[in-house]
Amino acid sequence: MNDWPETASARGGSVRSDYWDQPAFETIRPRRLLAPLVFNSPHSGRVYPERFLAMTRLDHLSIRQSEDAWVDELFARAPHVGAPLLRAHFPRAYLDVNREPWELDPTMFVEPLSDRFNTTSPRVAAGLGTLARVVAENKPIYRERLTLDDARMRIEGIYHPYHAALQRLLSEAMNVYGVALLIDCHSMPRISRSNEKAAPDIVLGDRYGTTCAPGLVDLVETIFTGAGLRVARNRPYAGGFATRTYGRPQHGVHALQIEISRHLYMNEVTLTKNDGFDAIRGVMERLIFALIGLDLVSLVGNQALPEKAAAE
Repeated sequence: MNDWPETASARGGSVRSDYWDQPAFETIRPRRLLAPLVFNSPHSGRVYPERFLAMTRLDHLSIRQSEDAWVDELFARAPHVGAPLLRAHFPRAYLDVNREPWELDPTMFVEPLSDRFNTTSPRVAAGLGTLARVVAENKPIYRERLTLDDARMRIEGIYHPYHAALQRLLSEAMNVYGVALLIDCHSMPRISRSNEKAAPDIVLGDRYGTTCAPGLVDLVETIFTGAGLRVARNRPYAGGFATRTYGRPQHGVHALQIEISRHLYMNEVTLTKNDGFDAIRGVMERLIFALIGLDLVSLVGNQALPEKAAAE
């Protein structure tokens, strides 16, 4: 299923959608839903609109440094075995759906931003709001300031429909199984450590035990460590907007963010797949099969919620 964004003009804006002639994202559904799982790859998009490229001061490789390149392909097996995959085609440098909808940097826009916008978050300060100001290594993206109509086009026309599609998939799982598990799929730069402790290959984020049943996180960690990968939890990535927003174990919806070190499967400079790609894809397929075959209802039903989560 392809998801075509509404144009901003249809929502009252004056800028035509950059994806008026192609899908901004895609929901790949299984023939039959076999488990209450939803896989989400929001940062692996690599379709760069010509208008956006004309607005940036970066070359075609530099602008891609924010991508979770190829992550959608690492999890591509999911729809074939019974779970949907939602994946972005728009790039993260263009729009980040793992942020609040109006988390914007006022220095990026011609017009002043009112109090309705979140302009003071740590992510905005770092240049990584809903519309990013910079890519990796703090390289500025744009030649000139943007208009708010451009932001509305992206947020009202693509961001909101993307989250509506994600919510719809989780609701469908809930309606069938009474429980749902969101696997939010990401990649991370290789972590360097100055001490003797080895850097992790995988970081699992459950917002410090508040967005996912502990047994599920334990199972996922066991699968990765069984494949010889080093796993950390919540540091340095505890889970972003999607994990925090949708992970409500007390209401039956669990969310777990998975960060995969890019050096395992690709060249971090050229973004080309390396010799490890097939092996890492095989590990992710083992994870998918394990979760598909899990009696998720029994597992999460028998686990008490962490006090912090239960109090929310």
